[in-house]
Amino acid sequence: MEKVKIVKRNEIDIQRVFNEIRKTTHAVECGAIVSFLGIIRGIGHDGAKVKKVIYEADFDFALKNLKEIRRRLLDKYPDVKDLYIYHVVDEMNVGDSSILIVAISGHRQQAFKAVEDAINIIKKETPIWKKEITEKGEYWISEEEIIKINKKDFTRIEKRKANKIF
Repeated sequence: MEKVKIVKRNEIDIQRVFNEIRKTTHAVECGAIVSFLGIIRGIGHDGAKVKKVIYEADFDFALKNLKEIRRRLLDKYPDVKDLYIYHVVDEMNVGDSSILIVAISGHRQQAFKAVEDAINIIKKETPIWKKEITEKGEYWISEEEIIKINKKDFTRIEKRKANKIF
């Protein structure tokens, strides 16, 4: 099973991932499997109903970056025996799974820390971009800012600091 993967919509199967992890050689050494499953929320950053979200990426660089994040976290948390990261790059609907991060560890403390660090680092460093389309407009969302797009000519209408919602 691949440890890091960029996938399409509906390709994250959390039960299959958990079943595969339980079969690994690390499973007998571990007492914790901790996961984070990100989903598309129904209310956008502008307060309006979300129609869809589109994730785009520099595929090769994003995959390389996710693998590097995994390596850094495994070095940082020696009790974490393995870390799995699956991120969707596709057009998504409300309720769809967008990212799955799973840590398997001897004890829960480092597994929780590794998963939390993983999502925070991914949001800051990985070249995967999120476009939120709501009933009020279209916005590129990043960790630092929200940029509203004019649909007619794709010019920037508004730029403001994000509320660190994610």
